[in-house]
Amino acid sequence: MDRCVVLVDAGYLLGAAASLLAGEPSRSRITVDHAAVVAGLRERAELETGQPLLRIYWFDGAPDRVPQPEHRRLRVMPRVTVRLGALTRTDGRWAQKGVDAAMHAELSELARNRACSDVVLVTGDGDLLPGMMSAKEHGVAVHLWAVQAADGDYNQSEDLVAEADERRVLDREWITRAIRAREVAGVCAPPTPRPEIQAILSAPLPEATGSPGAGEEHAAKNGSGPATADPEHTDAASAAKGVPTPKDLAGLGRVQQAPVPHPVPNATLRWSSDKTWSERGPGNGPDVPDTSGLPTLAQLTSAEQRWADREADITAVSGDPFEVGQVFARRWIARLTDAAHLQALSTHYPRVPHRIDGELLRYAARFGLLAHKDDQIDEHDRYAIRAGFWREVDARTVAEHAPAGE
Repeated sequence: MDRCVVLVDAGYLLGAAASLLAGEPSRSRITVDHAAVVAGLRERAELETGQPLLRIYWFDGAPDRVPQPEHRRLRVMPRVTVRLGALTRTDGRWAQKGVDAAMHAELSELARNRACSDVVLVTGDGDLLPGMMSAKEHGVAVHLWAVQAADGDYNQSEDLVAEADERRVLDREWITRAIRAREVAGVCAPPTPRPEIQAILSAPLPEATGSPGAGEEHAAKNGSGPATADPEHTDAASAAKGVPTPKDLAGLGRVQQAPVPHPVPNATLRWSSDKTWSERGPGNGPDVPDTSGLPTLAQLTSAEQRWADREADITAVSGDPFEVGQVFARRWIARLTDAAHLQALSTHYPRVPHRIDGELLRYAARFGLLAHKDDQIDEHDRYAIRAGFWREVDARTVAEHAPAGE
């Protein structure tokens, strides 16, 4: 049969692309336009084999073989079939199981049934060598494609390279048409904080300007010299620490008597607990705002809208944490029947009310943000999800108050 088939080992393709573009094989370091990848594979396969495409088989691993969002988007694309192996964790590392065996079986079956004249293999796994030899014995031409290695060397089995009829390299130019390195700092950067929040975040932490002896103790733990009250030093220490935790912020109230370069005399410290809010400020007791009047997205969504949302999630939402937060907020705002709810939500900035925050994180989990991370959403992803949520809320709030005609 004069047709070509493409078999893609997604772990190899995306891992090698991440190494090339981001310096490490972690797929979390890249963003992938799967539609562009499929289109690029089809175009190049038809050009190099001179045959029309029969089908692209996409082999990948998934926890418990449950399709992730990218797999659901891929399998509804024309001429694409997804085959999933297991994704297991051993000694702290994730590994695919059964993917090479599935590729071997598919390759042998296609050749034995004379379903195609040419097979393109995008893989580096030497375990496919018997399947490649079997396909050749059935008269199938085998084209082996490699991803340009970060160090310029081969990232494929030498036996596989030697046995292939044709070998080509997907170079950086081809890869970057559909795959790019993720800008980690950009993805996780929250919107510009409001002045009162900026004052809290820019204040030095207790370790830097605490009670006498606290600085020396902190310095001793880190092997540095005595503590200093120099503003630049304290700013640097605070920046190195990262975003303060509620415990860090609560400590500021105990060190206000010490001279600090950024005093926050009237700061109110707020964060979400598991069940409610905690609000603390100088001389203030616990204060729990009433958020029970804010509807959840589930309460605002009809069955028809829920179906449309799932369809959009599969085909249009990339799963980037920041974008996930934006999409959630956009839907919530669009379905509100009372504009006062949007204003009420804005007063809670920068903390998302608990009942909405829980729903937001559950929504984010549908995009595979729990995978490969011990069933925990990564801290940077949580900041990015909420930052995207607030960016969309701020944009809609400004639009609501914009004068007519602007």
